[in-house]
Amino acid sequence: MTAVENVRQTNEGAQEMRSRSEIGARELLREVGAVLRMSEAEAANLGQIPVDPDEDQTMIINMGPQHPSTHGVLRLMLELQGETVLRCKPIIGYLHTGMEKTGEELTFLQGGTNVTRMDYLSPLNNELVFSMAVEKLLGIENDIPERAVWMRMLLSELNRMSSHLLFLATNGMDIGAVSMMLYGWREREEVLRFFQKVTGLRMNHNFIRPGGLAADLPAGWRDDVLSILEMLPPRLAEYDILMTDQPIWRERLQGVGVITADEALALGTSGPILRSTGVAWDLRRDQPYLRYDEVEFDVIVGTYGDAFDRYAIRLNEIRESIRIVYQILDHMPLGDYRIQNKKVTPPPRARIDESMEALIHHFKIFTEGFKVPEGEVYVGIESPRGEIGCYIVSDGGPKPYRIHMRAPSFVNIQALPHMMRGGLVADAVAVISSVDPVLGEVDR
Repeated sequence: MTAVENVRQTNEGAQEMRSRSEIGARELLREVGAVLRMSEAEAANLGQIPVDPDEDQTMIINMGPQHPSTHGVLRLMLELQGETVLRCKPIIGYLHTGMEKTGEELTFLQGGTNVTRMDYLSPLNNELVFSMAVEKLLGIENDIPERAVWMRMLLSELNRMSSHLLFLATNGMDIGAVSMMLYGWREREEVLRFFQKVTGLRMNHNFIRPGGLAADLPAGWRDDVLSILEMLPPRLAEYDILMTDQPIWRERLQGVGVITADEALALGTSGPILRSTGVAWDLRRDQPYLRYDEVEFDVIVGTYGDAFDRYAIRLNEIRESIRIVYQILDHMPLGDYRIQNKKVTPPPRARIDESMEALIHHFKIFTEGFKVPEGEVYVGIESPRGEIGCYIVSDGGPKPYRIHMRAPSFVNIQALPHMMRGGLVADAVAVISSVDPVLGEVDR
């Protein structure tokens, strides 16, 4: 096989970054400014490179998809002039799980096993948004028992903490703070151990389901949560000493991967990326769901829109989640953990041994599923990476006619070219890490 044939076989078509000799000035500017609704003059003024260099002064390289800091399935094509990044083009599709199409072949009851695997660092938030969308189609969103609502909040906030702890671990590893990888993983393990006690699994739980949850909280759960809440604050203070106050850490992150509020809004980013620019947008406060309007917490924002702001926001969001969980413990009511609606809820396990009707009901609901009225719905919630949304169209059957997830990592990755333009190739890993993408929901 010739080298030319080999290149053709690995070509990603329109996704590929082409050399300057193959594209005109207008298309070059479009890569930078069109998505931001800028004029050509405004786009030309972006970045720190006043004059486009000659092609013999630049080179195009691949970073990934095998690079460990691009998670093994994200490819970035970078145009470099020396060590300066002139252009960046993310290329996705190496994971191609096809989860949305798979979700159209699963019943609404089975759908939780699918969506929980998209953002595998925040599975409970995936299950929550899917369940809330199904409940809205069923018209039962206001009938969910209070205990189930507060349990969902508890699990969601603990999941936010575990996700941000893993970000701190991998972010430290990417930038050379190897000990942070050990510490972040250690603390996250405590949260996952609690999840395993509650749901039976460390990840991909399928525990939050339409109508409520799969089971009630186990005996001793309150003491387990309190031990996590008491363990974390001194550990977070250690992270501040280890990284936040460390001059080398600040040098590696401050002023790196800067994005403005206008760019972040135009690109549709959300979560810590948007809040790092000073925009205080958090769906828990601005479009409250569950009972977030009954608890007090602060929306953490940055000032400069750089990698350091994004790191600091996630660190302090763990502290806010701790604050929220303490309030959840005070508010947690007694009662049912799922709705008592026979069309949606399977019968209690004990009834199956006593009643033929209960056995038939159990068999039918798990084999055929329950039918959902015709209609379409969109529900968005605040995941650790930003707004995760679930859009479902129902044709009146037991399976979604169409399902689409608004995945925050997918949207946030398109901010990478704007963060990297004019920066150093040595900072590329820090910028990718600051986005905190999960490729399971990008190539869903």
